[in-house]
Amino acid sequence: MSLLLLYLALGACAGVLAGLLGIGGGLVLVGALAWLLPTQGVPADAAMHAALASSLASIVLTAASSARAHHRRGSVLWPTVAWMVPGVLLGGWLGSRFAIVLDGNVLRWCVAGYCWIVAAQMLLVQPKSGGDAALVPQGPGYTLAGGGIGIVSAIVGIGGGSLTVPLLVWRGVAPVRAVGTSSACGIFIGLGSALGYALQAPADALPLAGAMGYVYLPAAIGVALASVLAAPLGTRLAHALSGPALKRVFAVFLLVVGCAFAYSAL
Repeated sequence: MSLLLLYLALGACAGVLAGLLGIGGGLVLVGALAWLLPTQGVPADAAMHAALASSLASIVLTAASSARAHHRRGSVLWPTVAWMVPGVLLGGWLGSRFAIVLDGNVLRWCVAGYCWIVAAQMLLVQPKSGGDAALVPQGPGYTLAGGGIGIVSAIVGIGGGSLTVPLLVWRGVAPVRAVGTSSACGIFIGLGSALGYALQAPADALPLAGAMGYVYLPAAIGVALASVLAAPLGTRLAHALSGPALKRVFAVFLLVVGCAFAYSAL
């Protein structure tokens, strides 16, 4: 019961972050699950793979709830999503295939490095305001970009928001619409990546009941249940707050998470 409550708390945190910042809380989930899953009998050498896979599986529902809330407010650019979906699905599948053959410590360094990059982006890059409300980016370039976003997301266990949102804002999309569009793309990033971790894993990847390849379903479902309920709250906050102070606090937290991953890989 206590572990279920922890999974629910993690899901609530991820859901709010998904709606508020468009990042899905994946980096937070991976760090927490990498610590929690070995207590459930997950072998130490498979803990990082299982944390990444379970985080991505939960992100499918987290992103869906966030995207639904953003859609109701008209902030999802569905034509842009349609162009990006083939890329993120393929990228997620290929990224998970690549991550499966990497050593767990290598994955820890990958996640640590990504935490530091995202933290630096939040601290140093001044977010744009405004944006063209009528702009709907389309074209094969976004499919290609989606492929790269899917690959990176699968390797570090995220819904891709920390890549998709800056890309769209750079192209002139209003930030809140970039967040909504990123949430919709996150559904397919999580789907392609989680299926990759489930179907391409070794037969004995996780010798536990409730495991599909590297996806540990009790953790993924527990996190997803709370995140689906919490994501609309984050969406309401995204439309009501500018959030610079919150982003700075979260950036510092990511620096700490990155350092923890690096230390655990030594």
